[in-house]
Amino acid sequence: MSVSHFSPDERDPLALAPADCGRGHSCQFCPHESTCSLDKPAHEKHLIESRLGQIGQILLVMANKGGVGKSTVSANVAAGLAARGYRVGVADADIHGPNQSRFFGFAGQRIRLSQEGLSTQAFHAEGIEHPVKVGSLAFMMETDDTPIVWRDAYKHDFMHHLVGSFDWGPLDYLVVDMPPGTGNELITLADMLEGQDVAALLATTPQEVALMDSLKAVRFCQERSLPLLGAVENMSGVVCPHCSGEFHLFPRAHLAEALAEHDIESLAQIPLSPALASGSDSGRPVVIDAPESPEAKAFAPVIDACVDHARAMFAEAAVASLDTLEQGAGSDFDAAIADLPRDQQDELRGQLADLLRQ
Repeated sequence: MSVSHFSPDERDPLALAPADCGRGHSCQFCPHESTCSLDKPAHEKHLIESRLGQIGQILLVMANKGGVGKSTVSANVAAGLAARGYRVGVADADIHGPNQSRFFGFAGQRIRLSQEGLSTQAFHAEGIEHPVKVGSLAFMMETDDTPIVWRDAYKHDFMHHLVGSFDWGPLDYLVVDMPPGTGNELITLADMLEGQDVAALLATTPQEVALMDSLKAVRFCQERSLPLLGAVENMSGVVCPHCSGEFHLFPRAHLAEALAEHDIESLAQIPLSPALASGSDSGRPVVIDAPESPEAKAFAPVIDACVDHARAMFAEAAVASLDTLEQGAGSDFDAAIADLPRDQQDELRGQLADLLRQ
């Protein structure tokens, strides 16, 4: 039997066509999946890369412990960044408890599939130039109380859908509300976001059992070389509605010691407040509805830390790009001025460097 040979310049007719179909969603959502002959893995990879290419800073809100306020921190940090004029999205990665739909007032809402992908819900509020885009599994569930009973393979796929299939558009920040634990969802996202501008916020409460679990998330960040901006201490105090005095339900000394031992900055202490609870239930983050309230002001240092980190990363990337540009321009420039006296060459090189940095 003869064997066909293909030269490197010829395309194997049995290979899948690499052409992109132009659809902004995963093949699993496509009605033509069963008959499509295009390269599906290449399409999925292209989707994720194209989405990430339009996103600046990605913030993972982590805890490793349930019930410590990750969703509250995620929603208010995202809303606070939007209030400062940034384009912000909130990706709800908590598969078993997707709450961001309620935190932004979209409980019971559903989304549609379009050529551009899965639509996000847009949260509008007075004083926000760009609406907060919200993507959540809750928008794809029959009812809000439907349990999600998935094995890891399905969770792995949804993490890819969350980043690649949702139509995020250009964003300055994507805040990811992480589920408890350091399992499949976090590992999948960490692998997918390798090489992107990613940082983490640690949400915790002062109880020792919560801190014990939260420090496991710290270890994960250290092992993955994931920058940890600091800790957000939730439920750290209570303001008396009668005398306005503040007191702490849980002792904080051990928390402060543990953060110092691991060189983690405490960015903010968020009070245990009815205003935060009612804002979550009504779908209006407190930093938007009551920007002068003690609760909103408590979040300000967290938002400052996110902005400062993003600016630092941008400056670092700009310097690296500038150095590359100078090196590339330098070779041609050196050839052009080679016949000039040495002192004039040095003067012109200095002027070129100043011009490039401006």
